[in-house]
Amino acid sequence: MTRPSVVVLDYGSGNVHSAVRALERVGADVTLTADRAAVLDADGLLVPGVGNFSACVRGLQAVRGGELVGRRLAGGRPVLGICVGHQVMFERSTEPYDAGALDGLGEWPGVVERLSAEVVPHMGWNTVEVAPGSALFAGVEDERFYFVHSYAVRRWELPEPGAETSRLTAPLVSWSEHGGRFVAAVENGPLSATQFHPEKSGDAGAHLLANWVRSL
Repeated sequence: MTRPSVVVLDYGSGNVHSAVRALERVGADVTLTADRAAVLDADGLLVPGVGNFSACVRGLQAVRGGELVGRRLAGGRPVLGICVGHQVMFERSTEPYDAGALDGLGEWPGVVERLSAEVVPHMGWNTVEVAPGSALFAGVEDERFYFVHSYAVRRWELPEPGAETSRLTAPLVSWSEHGGRFVAAVENGPLSATQFHPEKSGDAGAHLLANWVRSL
């Protein structure tokens, strides 16, 4: 049986090797690259991300990551974003950046904002209020996942009526809480993303990644 091929997008983000190893353990044939042909041909694309929102966007721009993500999604090809790789799928962030803030990829409407909590960053294990019918969380709906972040999408903004892209139609949105509710994960056709790190979330995270790999 052929193993699904997954590209972990190599655009200068840290923590990529743990994602590669986690995907390999759950049955994917993984390549770490920004090669255009490899990204477009793979069964799945994982967009990692740690650190500053705008810095990650700048890294993505350097490898034409926004175009690659858009091309894949236009063809119904699965993409999974993790942590800041989740955040950059939204329109923008309020996180400061010395070189000038940059807009996100805008695949979903919404703003990434600083968490409203006494202790920031939100670091450690937390539960997720899983959206009914989730395929990503199937079998781990009641498990805890590992978060490390100071910013998140705190309000889900639905698309305007008649939005051109079907990816904005009836998404499954899962939530978590740290000083208030925030978006923990989104599943929307070929595009999925998690604010937490499944590759650092033990057996529960491995199960979630296996669910995604099996769907490819």
